[in-house]
Amino acid sequence: MNERVPEDIKKDLEKAQHLHERAVSDYAQCMEFIKLMSDILARLEDSCCYETADKVMSVLLVCNPKIGAHCDKSLIVAQATKKFR
Repeated sequence: MNERVPEDIKKDLEKAQHLHERAVSDYAQCMEFIKLMSDILARLEDSCCYETADKVMSVLLVCNPKIGAHCDKSLIVAQATKKFR
């Protein structure tokens, strides 16, 4: 299935990817990343872009930020966010 993801959502997915690159060891940025991805997920579902919404959901399921700790799943999330391009 080929989806037409709205341009504003595509831009936010790119923003999320760049945010994640900086957020690996910064809890506040991790939380900002999760908030942005949650917002994107809702917008994707509202736009009936379920295939991309499933990918965003899988990222959110893997993310588990911890205060003062390096993300042990950052590589998995980074690879998943690159697929949004």
